Amino acid sequence: MTDDRNRTYNESYVQRMREVDTEPDFMEETSTEIAEPIRRYDERDEREGADGTGLGWTALALAILSLFIMPIILGAAGIIVGFIARRRGAETLGAWAIGIGAVSIIVKLFILPFYY
Repeated sequence: MTDDRNRTYNESYVQRMREVDTEPDFMEETSTEIAEPIRRYDERDEREGADGTGLGWTALALAILSLFIMPIILGAAGIIVGFIARRRGAETLGAWAIGIGAVSIIVKLFILPFYY
């Protein structure tokens, strides 16, 4: 008798579960509406407007300016900021800044002393 009773209970339980699966609003989780969502770290989230292009242009400006005034200081600054810009995604601008800054320093140290 107990076995028949358990079988009947289990069958009714299974029937209720099938009905629950068809109802879309049953056991809806509401905690997401109250709590702030947890966001994974994503580099694109950090780059909102600061994806390295601003740093790339700044590095390039420093490197070009170093060709005319203070080549050691501005050239080194252009190289350093160029590396940072490349790391943040501005590959081409950073590479140009590094190259122009290096050329500026090399010209100042090895070529210009022969003209003074």
